[in-house]
Amino acid sequence: MKIVVTGASGLIGSSLVPYLRRQDHDVVSLVRRAPRNPWEARWDPRSGDVELAALQGTDAVVHLAAANVASRPLTEGYKRQILSSRVEGTGAISRALTRLDPVPGVLVSASAMGIYGDRGDDILDERSDPGDGFLPDVIRAWEGATDPALDAGVRVAHARTGLVLSRRGGAYGRLRPLLYAGLGGPLGSGRQWWSWITLRDEVRALAWLLEHPLSGPVNLTGPAPAQQRDVVRALARRLHRPAVLPAPERAVRLVLGDFAVEVLGSKRVLPKALQDSGFSFEHADLESAARWVTTD
Repeated sequence: MKIVVTGASGLIGSSLVPYLRRQDHDVVSLVRRAPRNPWEARWDPRSGDVELAALQGTDAVVHLAAANVASRPLTEGYKRQILSSRVEGTGAISRALTRLDPVPGVLVSASAMGIYGDRGDDILDERSDPGDGFLPDVIRAWEGATDPALDAGVRVAHARTGLVLSRRGGAYGRLRPLLYAGLGGPLGSGRQWWSWITLRDEVRALAWLLEHPLSGPVNLTGPAPAQQRDVVRALARRLHRPAVLPAPERAVRLVLGDFAVEVLGSKRVLPKALQDSGFSFEHADLESAARWVTTD
């Protein structure tokens, strides 16, 4: 297949692109700078300009590009940037696909489990209602920006990704300094549910969505969500570090501001659609995930 990928330099994209190429797919990366090689094409998500000539004959698109929610404090200005980066970029890609003849068969568009909000112990799947607040509102708009592609007959899958455990970034990358310092205890109560997925399974799931007829929301989370304190303990055990010193909720909110809602909030999300389609996880339990992510 000819597959176009946005966000190819990010944590997920930089693993997805070589994975797809190893499967003998022809991968074109959309970049915002001047292309440096034949497998890159130019796009500008703000203006909506996309190099259509390079996209002719595209079979599938994976759209991952968006501002990182956790990279900066959620000031009002950065909140606007988070919203615009998702809606403008997704709208630009979706409209560009409608101008191709024929249109691609599938658009896998990044989304996030944050759409469910803070839901305590409730078990959530793709049929669950969205939550309330800034991030659920952003994600609703983000997913809605794919409507032009959907209306043009493109199969659209919204990849609602959970906390990605990676050896070089993601949720584990943020926790690792605390774990090595022996400060990886509970954040707040520690009883909040974290729905995690390893980067390896995230990439495999995205590739699966390209070739299997799933559409609408698809949760990209592992099948065994765990409470935050258990996630940290499993990682700390693998690093031979203690994980007992807690970070009080008030301190977490002071340090993280609005993003504390994501860290302290509870989302017990299951990948029902993915599993019903026959997908099999390489890291289906927390112990295997911790072993993989902490192995150099």
